[in-house]
Amino acid sequence: MRGAVTAHSRALVRRSGARPGAGAAPVTLECPLPPGQSLESALVRIDLHTHSTASDGTDTPAELVRNAAAAGLDVVALTDHDTTRGYAEAIAAVPEGLTLVTGAELSCRLDGVGLHMLAYLFDPEEPDLLRERELVRDDRVPRAHGMIRKLQELGVPVAWEQVARIAGDGSVGRPHIATALVELGVVPSVSDAFTPDWLADGGRAYVEKHESDPFEAIRLVKAAGGVTVFAHPAAAKRGQVVPESAIAELAAAGLDGIEADHMDHDPAARARLKGLAAELGLLTTGSSDYHGSRKTCVLGEFTTDPEIYGEITRRATGAFPVPGAGGAAGI
Repeated sequence: MRGAVTAHSRALVRRSGARPGAGAAPVTLECPLPPGQSLESALVRIDLHTHSTASDGTDTPAELVRNAAAAGLDVVALTDHDTTRGYAEAIAAVPEGLTLVTGAELSCRLDGVGLHMLAYLFDPEEPDLLRERELVRDDRVPRAHGMIRKLQELGVPVAWEQVARIAGDGSVGRPHIATALVELGVVPSVSDAFTPDWLADGGRAYVEKHESDPFEAIRLVKAAGGVTVFAHPAAAKRGQVVPESAIAELAAAGLDGIEADHMDHDPAARARLKGLAAELGLLTTGSSDYHGSRKTCVLGEFTTDPEIYGEITRRATGAFPVPGAGGAAGI
């Protein structure tokens, strides 16, 4: 069952709004395309990983979609951590010319290693997936209290009230605690809080939380009509990463793709992941992992090829992308 919105055309649309073959004026590029980039991918910009105040971003869902349009994106995915709470506000605010993909970033753990699973276009009301998301989300508050206690034991004067103020209505998580550490002058940036000294996996102030088994997450998302992409699988500076053999096992279990182009992957890692994806028959995506002012990444910093996006929408049966107001032809 399509959960979020009514169906609409999935034809790729140029930014002018004209459909291919509908009399659109020819496009003249002022510079040659980069190697391997198609004309279509140069014209259509797709960012499939962003966060709002529904989790740990600083833009409200409405601000996020407006900022995505202002940044020249044609498609943006809202992928807050373990929640779909931002959907209604984002859907109501999608501007003309932008298409919204509903999704989530699911917290998982495999053999003691934390990982994130991007899920796209699933039915948000599917009971089993909803129940699992609630289990993960409900454990965030006691976990945050545990990390605050550890920081206090280390001599850091952080308090729950400060972290709760930063989180607002969002699902409280490590980025909110990291922001508190920045406010207190303990670290210069949010990224600097994600080290073994502080909040990284296994760090001095780290506390585990309930996280889904990734194989079960793939099964649940598939059952809800969604598509799964392993987020930033080679982001070693965030902590330990899973081996390529584990990615192969996830692919055999139904994983659809991996996020290869990401700010936490250097060029060698991106090339390696794309080669691995080709071997395993996985899709490869690129995205910003935008968090507003909480991180330095910008909307559209990395993007996904339109053909890959088209394949994601073809595989999904849980929800359709949402075209902006007046945009009868979404991408």
